[in-house]
Amino acid sequence: MSSLTGKVAVVTASSRGIGRSIALRLGRDGAAVAVNYVASPEKAEAVVKEIIAGGGRSIAIQGSVADRADVTRLFDETEKQLGSIDIVVNVAGAASYKLHTDLTDEDLDKVFAVNVKGAVYMLQAAAHRVKDGGRIVQFSTGATKQPRITGGLYAASKAAGEQFAFALAKEIGQRQVTVNVVSPGVTDTDGLILPQP
Repeated sequence: MSSLTGKVAVVTASSRGIGRSIALRLGRDGAAVAVNYVASPEKAEAVVKEIIAGGGRSIAIQGSVADRADVTRLFDETEKQLGSIDIVVNVAGAASYKLHTDLTDEDLDKVFAVNVKGAVYMLQAAAHRVKDGGRIVQFSTGATKQPRITGGLYAASKAAGEQFAFALAKEIGQRQVTVNVVSPGVTDTDGLILPQP
């Protein structure tokens, strides 16, 4: 990867798992990184310290992508402390694996709040804040292409995020901002929950 020195990145859900790995890699490549977390300040600060120890710049910012005010604060604080934003990576996700016939309103509200509303809020904020020539990455899942028993809610919610990203790519492409979707398969992290086969 080419040097990202002078670039500023926001990575959601980056106190652990895939988000942590992305934040650390961006930091190693020279970007200043805003490490977003919801409920694990110690883990977020550990990521920040590792980036700083490697000679980088980083801050931790608490907030949920499911809360529009939190998303606004995430971008405000990043700009205030690190500078104008070049890269946004939305890794945040929520899952509930149940048979379709057993899904409750609570399941729908929990998963759609993060995976659908959260995608909308993050992509909107990124579209307004990322500099021309910047990069926006929306994380999805390979499950949108390979459905599994009990995985319908998760896959459907992530598919919505994909479509928002695809549409946004066409809306802001003239600014030389790329909007991409990354859809990993099963990844062994501490947050891994597997649906039934």
